[in-house]
Amino acid sequence: MPGPGKKPAALKVIAGTQRKDREPDGAVELPTITEVPPPPDWLPNGHAIKEWQRLAPILVANKLLTEGGLSALGQLCALHGKVVQLYAAGEAPVASMVGQLRNLINDFGLTPVAQGKVKPIGEGPAKNAFSNNGGRKRAS
Repeated sequence: MPGPGKKPAALKVIAGTQRKDREPDGAVELPTITEVPPPPDWLPNGHAIKEWQRLAPILVANKLLTEGGLSALGQLCALHGKVVQLYAAGEAPVASMVGQLRNLINDFGLTPVAQGKVKPIGEGPAKNAFSNNGGRKRAS
């Protein structure tokens, strides 16, 4: 029986476990979006549009929104709009809706725990405070 499949490179970046020596040749890097795009026409309601208008500037400012991520952001906003509609009508969303919404929110690093796992595109590796004795010169 085969073991678990390989973890996608994008998930390694999000989790902070990506290593340069293990990167596949020809890895795709999607272009980041530099200007906040307008919400897509297919968003189902005003709550979804407001969520797009709230999140898109945050993601663009932090270089977390790429051309490939636009659809996922749209799905996040559409699902958010539906959940808000249900709550406003006095109903509760089903657990799968809430779980999927939470997963999408985490994918973009929008929860406190996920913020530490998502790095802006183009950012180099974090500096190690313990390397080279914290930047101080060693006594001879």
